[in-house]
Amino acid sequence: MAVEREVNRAYLEMFPQGNPDYIPMIFRWAADWFSGQYRDYQAIDAHYHDLEHTLQGITCMARLLHRRHVIGLEPRQTQRMFELGMLAMLTHDTGYLKKRGDAEGTGAKYTLIHVDRSIQFAGELMISQEYPAGEILAVQNMIRCTGVNVKLDSIRFQDEMERVAGFALGTADLLGQMAAADYVDKLPILYLEFAEAARHSPDGRMKAGGFFTSAEDLIQKTPLFWDNYVRQKISREFLGLFRAFNDPYPDGPNPYIERIEANMARLRREIASRNKT
Repeated sequence: MAVEREVNRAYLEMFPQGNPDYIPMIFRWAADWFSGQYRDYQAIDAHYHDLEHTLQGITCMARLLHRRHVIGLEPRQTQRMFELGMLAMLTHDTGYLKKRGDAEGTGAKYTLIHVDRSIQFAGELMISQEYPAGEILAVQNMIRCTGVNVKLDSIRFQDEMERVAGFALGTADLLGQMAAADYVDKLPILYLEFAEAARHSPDGRMKAGGFFTSAEDLIQKTPLFWDNYVRQKISREFLGLFRAFNDPYPDGPNPYIERIEANMARLRREIASRNKT
């Protein structure tokens, strides 16, 4: 798999004495749980938050941590924190997985609680693999960073390195998907997930992450979501870690931001065209 090879290459360039089998191992784990080969979990059936989405995120996160390492930004990640960060990204959306016997709808119905479910999944997995308690907490704290309405200052990071890894995960989760070439085309699929989540929320409405009345409504609001939420979050709450991609650092162009801006420009053109008719 190309993504696995790129992540492993970044890892071994950063840590030449690292374990060359670690990244392939956790990718095998991820392939098992996303394909229904892990314990009593079904294969993923959410159509937006799927394996491809996770691979977009882990590619971005590995690149971001590698880039920070190359240009010497502090705090530097240790080999173990990088390994835990990759595991955290691979597990960050396992909350969309359904158990066997859960036949109603898709995993999208768990949108509102998927972060908590992902934290539980990661904990159970890591306990079964005999990770120490501190490492389990580190991975769970990183996953917490992906919550839409999470108050980041409420997360009890064990040290600054862990906090940076968590913020890198949160940054990569947003940039990886929004920079994808098919992001605009997949927005109607994302709406279907939100709509299913709304139908399964306790009072029939989305209370977290916003609620959209239609796929068109989501499309119309996505440029504002980028301008007013994502840009603010990655710049302020996530400490501007994305700027490590600026080449040359710190003021050069940023390939992820450029691709997202191109997607937003396409959206605005399509919105303007539809509004004329």
